[in-house]
Amino acid sequence: MTLPADTLWLNFSPALRRFDRPLLKKLSQERAILEWDYTHTPDEPNSLEGALNLLGEYLRDCPHPLHLIGHSTSGLLALLYARQYPSRVKSLTLLSVGVYPALDWQAHYYAQANLLNCSRYFLLSQIANNLVNCHCLSQTQAMVEILEEDLITSLSPHSLYRQLIILPNHVPVPLLVATGQEDVVVDPALFSGWRRWQKDRDRLWLCPGGKYFFHYDYPEMTARQLREFWAGVESESQFSPLQVGA
Repeated sequence: MTLPADTLWLNFSPALRRFDRPLLKKLSQERAILEWDYTHTPDEPNSLEGALNLLGEYLRDCPHPLHLIGHSTSGLLALLYARQYPSRVKSLTLLSVGVYPALDWQAHYYAQANLLNCSRYFLLSQIANNLVNCHCLSQTQAMVEILEEDLITSLSPHSLYRQLIILPNHVPVPLLVATGQEDVVVDPALFSGWRRWQKDRDRLWLCPGGKYFFHYDYPEMTARQLREFWAGVESESQFSPLQVGA
C-alpha cells in the first residue's frame, strides 16, 4: 500500500462527519490528509475491537509512521491503536477526549436520561446546545436529528443499560489533547487529568469558548494548534539519535 500523506484522520461516526469538514479544509490547504471512515451497520455487533482490527489491517503495510487524529470515539480508537502499535504512530491528536477516553456525548446523554424525567426530544435539544453553538431554533432542531442518527449508526460503546469505562493510562507517542473550554462532556477534570500522564513534549490545549465540537466552531484556531504540534514532532524526529547515527 502506498500512502500519499503522513496524516490520517479517523472517523467512526458517519452522522458527525460534517463537523470535521471545516477543520479538514483548513488543514488540507498545507498538507494532504488521509481519511479513514468506518460505518457500523445495524446487523453488525458494536465492537471497538472489530473496528481496531480493521484499522490495523488498513495500516499494516504502511511504509512509515503516521500522525493520527480523531474526535471523540474516533479519537478513542486512535488512542487504542497508538497504545497497541506505537512504532506505527508518529503522533496522536485527540479532540474532545478526556483522560477517561471512552466517555463521549452518548455516555453523557444516557447518564442524563437515567436522571431526568423528560422526553427524548427535550433532552437532545438541551444537549445539542451544549455540544455546539446553535444560534436559532432551526439549528437546534437540525442538531437533534444529527444526534438521533448518531445514536443509531455510531460505534459508541454506550447504551441506556451500560456505559463503558476505560481507565487512564500512559500514551507512548507524542500527544496533543485539545478540548473546548465550555465542554460539558469532557469537563475540566477530565481534561486536566491528562496532566498526570503528560510527557515533556506533549501538549494540552483548551479552545477558548469552545464546546464539544469546538473544532467545528473554531477551525482556524484549532488548525493552528495542530500545525504547531506536528511541526514540533517532525523537527524533533529529524534530530533524533537514531537518525543522526544512521
